[in-house]
Amino acid sequence: MNLVELKSVSFGYRDEPVIDQVDLVIRSGDFIGMIGPNGGGKSTIIRIIMGLLEPWSGEVIISKETNIGYLPQTHNFDNRYPISVLEVVLSGLLKVHGITTRVNKKDKQKALGVLEKVGMADLAKRSIGDLSGGQMQRVFIGRALISSPQLLILDEPVTYVDNRFEQELYNLLEIISRETAILLVSHDIGQIVSSVRTIACVNRHLHYHPSNQITEEILESYNCPIDLITHGHVPHRVLHTHLP
Repeated sequence: MNLVELKSVSFGYRDEPVIDQVDLVIRSGDFIGMIGPNGGGKSTIIRIIMGLLEPWSGEVIISKETNIGYLPQTHNFDNRYPISVLEVVLSGLLKVHGITTRVNKKDKQKALGVLEKVGMADLAKRSIGDLSGGQMQRVFIGRALISSPQLLILDEPVTYVDNRFEQELYNLLEIISRETAILLVSHDIGQIVSSVRTIACVNRHLHYHPSNQITEEILESYNCPIDLITHGHVPHRVLHTHLP
């Protein structure tokens, strides 16, 4: 089932194009890693999918059955605010129930189930401001999951966490991907290739690679100037600068 489809989508800021003629289909069961340089258009594509930006041209098709969970790169959240972990997760239901609807027992049970899934059930009553960066990110993933989305979009989810949590996060996403399609945006292919199933390289244009097996030569042919860092017998080097 197609959840999201972009057809020849172009967009820019002021008169400067950022993405050009982008085609992408996200289906049930997908776990896509979207990679590319800073400023290449990754976050712009996400904002278009989320309906936060209107494309200059092209078509965006969202299935009526598609509910999208979103974990932004940064959170406009004051961790000094006296709110518990459970309450943060429950706030993910506001877009479903409406801000005036009271949370009921069933909602709380669902939130506790989500916290169990992300490994934070024991800290449900803890103030969000008392958590580490990795713990907080788990809570926000729970917030994105409580509405039972068919698609989960994560924009650079390990930017503010330590290396230990990175692996924990990818293990968690592997479990989530068994039930929910995932679009994971990152500039670091070396960290995501072992988790994702397919790769989308974005540098103004989008090139879709139907595998997570990707080489420097493929990146060069896709005009995707990022570092390839891996283990084993694959050498590492920095790709030269490519023009969009």
